Amino acid sequence: MKFKLIVAFIPPENTDKAIKVAKKAGATGDVIIQAKGSGIEETSFLGLSIQDKTNVILFIVEEHHVDKIIQSVSDKCSLEKPGNGIMIVLSIDKVAGLSKQIKIIRENLKNEQL
Repeated sequence: MKFKLIVAFIPPENTDKAIKVAKKAGATGDVIIQAKGSGIEETSFLGLSIQDKTNVILFIVEEHHVDKIIQSVSDKCSLEKPGNGIMIVLSIDKVAGLSKQIKIIRENLKNEQL
């Protein structure tokens, strides 16, 4: 099995929705990191930069699920609209500690049309 890391930068109000959609599309777990960020247009107040809150959601997923997860979250959370989030995918060379998830992934792959 080959794994990928999906990193989603999602506004807090859409985080639960993004996770629910990703799990329905094949993700078996997630990690949420609270963060702050700014987009192309920086905003400031009294000379201080204002950054919006965002959540960084990490999903380690089997590579066959990546496209479905990205497309599902993008559609349901309207990621193409400014300010709704960004998702990226990174390759993983090695992984440990996923034995329970690997069993679930294998079962899911048996039942899916790839």
